[in-house]
Formats: sequence, structure tokens, C-alpha cells
Amino acid sequence: MFSKTKWLKQYVILLMSVLLSWTANAAQEIDQTDPYLMMKQVAQKAFDRLKAEQDLVHKDPDHLKVIVEEELMPYVNDQYAALKLLGSNLKGAKREDVGEFIKAFRAYLVANYAQVLTQYTDQTIEFGPEPSVGDDRRITSVKVDIVDTPRPNIKLEFKLRKEKSGEWRAFDMIAEGISLLSSKQSEWNGKIRQEGILSVAKELESLAAQPIRFESKTQ
Repeated sequence: MFSKTKWLKQYVILLMSVLLSWTANAAQEIDQTDPYLMMKQVAQKAFDRLKAEQDLVHKDPDHLKVIVEEELMPYVNDQYAALKLLGSNLKGAKREDVGEFIKAFRAYLVANYAQVLTQYTDQTIEFGPEPSVGDDRRITSVKVDIVDTPRPNIKLEFKLRKEKSGEWRAFDMIAEGISLLSSKQSEWNGKIRQEGILSVAKELESLAAQPIRFESKTQ
């Protein structure tokens, strides 16, 4: 059965915990030429907006999708991630079906990130040294530990890709050695092979269209 798993939900919670816990020294334009600095600046801008618009969010939880779309998604390479996820399923696929999958996958990410924002608590992080990024390096990563006492620290690694413009955008997250993209590829591969890319895209669209709800935090 195709569904949002607790495992995926945990993954996205970890992602948002990191993004919303990082701080920048001052409000400024996002510098996408430095992947390390970019993630800090994006986090600060998103967190500030989330705090400023809490009244609106509680009146209309779907407003969280707007915040995610405007503050986070410009710095996520959802198209590259979607194509990597499809992998060998791209062979012989119709261009229009692939386009629909990319669009649906983006909407699915937005909805998942927005839902996670309803559960965010003030976790803290410790992050590794700034990676060395040369002119010819196109893939890099930022390593962090999430401190969520009394639970053990969780080790994460964010993968980023440098585009032809020289700007960096995130495309994957690895938690305790497990890649989000690889895991979802394993989960969806069978369904894509059996029912086709367009069928999975339509199911992702349906999931993305579900309203955002505040959930109980007693679990």
C-alpha cells in the first residue's frame, strides 16, 4: 500500500529541525554561492517568518505550505532529486509523464515539510566543520548532529549540488547512513514499474492536496 510512512515523517521532522534551529548573524540576501552559509541564512529567514505568522498559521494551517514554498523550496533542487529518484525508470518514459512526476514530487515535498512544521519543537544542533568547496566541485555535504534530549543524538548529512549558475541547492538528506532518495526509490520502484510513472504522480498529487492539520504531540 502506498502511504506516507512514519519513517518518512521522521526524516522530514529531522530536516526541518535542522533548518529551523540554525541562525544567521543578520538578515541578508541568501548567498547560494556558499552552501554552508546558504543553509544558515535560509533557516533564519524561514524561522523568522514562521514566528511572525503564527496567528495566521493557526487560523489557516495550509498557510504553512506558502511559507515552505516561498522560503525553503527555492533552495531545494526538487527536479534533480525527482530524476535521481526515478533512475532507470526514465528509460523509455514519456517526457510529459516525467514532467508530471517532477511537479507532483515537488508538491509532495511541500506538503510534507508543511505538515512537519506543525510539530516543530525547539531542538538544538551541533554541526561539523564547513566543507571545503573548490571551483570544480559540484557535490558537497553539510554534517550535523541533532540534540533532542533525552533521546540520543541523531547524525545527519545534507547533500547539495552546484548548478551551472554557480548556485548551490539541496537535493538529499542522509540520516544515520540512510539516504532519503534511495529509500523512497526503493519504496516506489515497484509501483512505478507495475503502474507507470503517471500513476504514482497522480497519487503524490492526491497526498499533497490533503489539508495540513495540527496533530497531537502526546505520541
